[in-house]
Amino acid sequence: MILRTERVHGGEQQGLILVLCAPSGTGKSTLVKRLLAEFPRFQFSVSCTTRKPRSGERDGVDYNFLSKETFLSMKEAGEFAEWAEVHGNFYGTPRGPVQDLLNQGKDVIFDIDVQGATQLRQSFPEGLYIFLLPPSRIELERRLRGRETDSEEAIARRLGNAAAELAEARHFDYWIVNDDLELAYDDLRAVYLAGRKKPVFRPTLLQTILRTFQ
Repeated sequence: MILRTERVHGGEQQGLILVLCAPSGTGKSTLVKRLLAEFPRFQFSVSCTTRKPRSGERDGVDYNFLSKETFLSMKEAGEFAEWAEVHGNFYGTPRGPVQDLLNQGKDVIFDIDVQGATQLRQSFPEGLYIFLLPPSRIELERRLRGRETDSEEAIARRLGNAAAELAEARHFDYWIVNDDLELAYDDLRAVYLAGRKKPVFRPTLLQTILRTFQ
């Protein structure tokens, strides 16, 4: 695979946020890994959680592990770009570190659920919000069964969740159908590269070029 670098032609490059949501089994993780491999400028933000570290997890690397009191204090202070409570534990993405990465010209990728994406849009409305669609319910069920990791109950639950998540796809800026992995990746890559050309992410470029006319 050829790693590509972008010519900025002078002017500051502001980082962007790419948010990818999809029902379980749609192939999101595979596409994210390919995007990270081709474009190393992408960064993952380190989220905060109140759950206990699992074996092998490192504080500040896998998560920032916080007490419930500290997390709720940060939430009340509006420090999270998005947060959620899952099975009695809190998870959240601090706004400050994400903004620092963007200011450094780094792009930040979020593999997140629709609830988190909705909250992120309030903090970062200029991001690229992409929903990855399965081609059909039948195909999604086939993929879930092909993983051979879920019980019948779990598969039924995931399919039910998928229907609810798909109902929220209308709030996203881009839809990509993962019927063919190569074509889906081409579409994802195209959205990302086009997004990086938006003026909001190149705030000084025009002035840099205009100065050459003086």
